[in-house]
Amino acid sequence: MTVATPEGTVISPGRVNLLGEHVDYNDGVVLPAAIDRSVKIIFKKNESRLVSLKAVDLQDECVIHLSHLEKKTSQEGKPLPDWALYPAGVMWGLQRHGLDLIGFDAQFSSNIPIGAGLSSSAAIEVGFAVVCMSLCGWQLERLELAKLCQQAEREYVGVNCGLMDQFACACGVEDHVVMFDTRSLASQTLPLPPATTLVIADSSLRRSLLTSAYNDRRRDCESVVAYFNQLDPSIRSLRDLGEERLLAHEHALPPAAFRHARHVVEEISRVNQAIDLLKEKDARGFGRLMFSSHDSLRDLFEVSRPELDILVDIAAGFDGCLGSRLTGAGFGGSTVSLVLDEKSDAFIHQLRDLYQKQTGLQAVVFSTRASRGAHLNPD
Repeated sequence: MTVATPEGTVISPGRVNLLGEHVDYNDGVVLPAAIDRSVKIIFKKNESRLVSLKAVDLQDECVIHLSHLEKKTSQEGKPLPDWALYPAGVMWGLQRHGLDLIGFDAQFSSNIPIGAGLSSSAAIEVGFAVVCMSLCGWQLERLELAKLCQQAEREYVGVNCGLMDQFACACGVEDHVVMFDTRSLASQTLPLPPATTLVIADSSLRRSLLTSAYNDRRRDCESVVAYFNQLDPSIRSLRDLGEERLLAHEHALPPAAFRHARHVVEEISRVNQAIDLLKEKDARGFGRLMFSSHDSLRDLFEVSRPELDILVDIAAGFDGCLGSRLTGAGFGGSTVSLVLDEKSDAFIHQLRDLYQKQTGLQAVVFSTRASRGAHLNPD
């Protein structure tokens, strides 16, 4: 136990995934980083069993009773608004884990674009877990905290997500990528390539994982594993498949499921290569893998959109951009690019201008840095 904090502010970052897309629920290794866009939660203990939540950006609020979380209703008996399911799910999960909670009032705001593939939902989940931990004085290891937040999103909200987003939001380290093995749950930090900047471009296309083909892609991966598991019980996930073995069975698999599985198998291989390149400080080699990853997400996993492809094509034509790809689940959202420091300002202007000329849409383009995970703000 630590000393409880009756009031304070929690900062919980979004995340960008540099490589390893759609491998986190296939036992692969991922390379995310927490970013300097975040959710800010201001909280204060109250003397009740009620939690009062105010979503400042949405101009909405609700009150939840800690004893009735499983009902997914407000104190007035109305269904919880979608945004409130994330903090409510975390509190539900913490109580199921045997942790005591107390009532509090909280308001939160965010400068993470919602639906942009930057894990705004995981930032909210992890942020409210840190709020509860700070209020109540008990401690959770960061990995355990991330797992409880993942469970909340899967079982309470209804999105069958992997663990990467919550882990990155909880465990980010300044100026570093966090290598996370989703099978062993081992992790290590790797410094970002020197003299480079991460640039995120929000395409302005919005998607919801609840209404997208995310769960369909996941089922395809599981069906391929089930096929190979009948042939070899040691095959427990796509991580256990080599590309050669998968290709040898293309004729026996549904075409779409085969393409989707092939992306995952090849993406896992790309991440393994990327880890060595980061250790060698090979920014250009790492960037080439980012471009290859996008091609695969577009052609094999089929989660890109023409607008995302345009952003990557513009980036590829810019001298000083080393790599670019869609980031997040796809179906809209954002791209992330690795750009030489001295070229980053010019890159941002060119990407924004050419994208608008080619699509008529306005992209929000900004540089970001790798940041620390969710924490109680000492100020």
